[in-house]
Amino acid sequence: MRHVSQSDRPLRIAVVGTGIGGLSAAWLLSQRHEVTVFEAEARIGGHCHTVEAGQAAVDTGFIVYNERTYPNLTALFSHLDVPTKASDMSFAVSMDDGVLEYSGTNLVGLFAQGSNLASPRFWSMLRDVVRFYREAPASVRDLDPSASLDDYLNSAGFGTAFREDHLYPMAAAIWSTPALEIGNYPAVSFVRFCENHGLLKFFRRPIWRTVEGGSRAYVEKLIAPFRHRIRTSAPVTAIRRVNGAVEISTPGAEPEWFDHVVIAAHADQALALLTDRSERENDLLGAFCYGLNETVLHSDETLMPRRRRVWSSWNYLAQSARDGSKRRKPCVTYWMNRLQGVTADRALFVTLSPLHAPAEETVVWRGVYQHPLFNAATLAAQKELWSLQGQSNTWFCGSYFGSGFHEDAIQAGLAVGESLGGTTRPWTVAGESDRIFRTLQQV
Repeated sequence: MRHVSQSDRPLRIAVVGTGIGGLSAAWLLSQRHEVTVFEAEARIGGHCHTVEAGQAAVDTGFIVYNERTYPNLTALFSHLDVPTKASDMSFAVSMDDGVLEYSGTNLVGLFAQGSNLASPRFWSMLRDVVRFYREAPASVRDLDPSASLDDYLNSAGFGTAFREDHLYPMAAAIWSTPALEIGNYPAVSFVRFCENHGLLKFFRRPIWRTVEGGSRAYVEKLIAPFRHRIRTSAPVTAIRRVNGAVEISTPGAEPEWFDHVVIAAHADQALALLTDRSERENDLLGAFCYGLNETVLHSDETLMPRRRRVWSSWNYLAQSARDGSKRRKPCVTYWMNRLQGVTADRALFVTLSPLHAPAEETVVWRGVYQHPLFNAATLAAQKELWSLQGQSNTWFCGSYFGSGFHEDAIQAGLAVGESLGGTTRPWTVAGESDRIFRTLQQV
């Protein structure tokens, strides 16, 4: 799986992007090669973005992980001696300004809204929750891999209440994706992901953890060996491959030449940078699209469930569309005091796609994050992505190689670092690349 240099000299390698994919690749490559990292933003870290809220350090992008399904991230934290602590992963749903509310923490949360006890729709949802958790892992094994989650739910007879009031809200909160998009996700991949992450268990779920002091604490340790090689506020505008070399263009500077480039940007951004993209690059990278999430760090309690007893770490809120249909605009509010163990003199929330603007005096920070959207076409493209690696001295990595999360990005970044740089990660874990489709190819 490794690209072996024809000479003993260190390679000059450009890495574009400082998300975890780019940083993990640069970290591994810098141990043997001359690496230059380009970052468009003034800060380093991509979705690792810790914001100061008074005396509290609050993460607004990457927040939590678990040791079972994030083996490389866990190993990296151990290797860098990054302190972490246990998190709370409770989940709540609030529909139509509290017309329906519940949390899955315990019976008190389930029936915090007394009318749930007498609601046929609510009991229908609970029955389907139990049935889905018990049956889905086995029943999807015989499905066509291209069958969507909606296809499976329809064929298995799962009700509207289960979809609208539980499954799609939960998935939308996890993937930061509009609930109505979740039904397009391939059923086999969706259920496998949920099963692997312990989401289909009522008991003994994995313990989720968060980084002490925010994700910036691990980024600082990771970049320490090559910090002087990182250029911030240096957006790459074009990448051109000529005669076995790579030309990198940035504003206000002469183009620079490198032996190889690692593009650690979103798939659509990576494609846009290539001035001489191949047909295969266009087909595979062009299969991916992204959703934009307005993200706000604030303390406005009107973007939480109305009933305080329902408040959870993850809170999904939605409203029915004005035309009376059951299409809902979703938003997710993370209660950071509970989710990240943030100590502050006020409640702090991170809300994605807020239903209404939080009161301006409560706002600490605003930003926008992009997340990949998955369907049968993207899953098919993922299986072929590794065939692009090393072609025209160009390499790619990012969370879109897997399910869109931190472990997917780090697996892709480390695999590129090993394949290109001839180095190996300093740990051994089971399934080190099992969330991406890493294949052997000749370069």
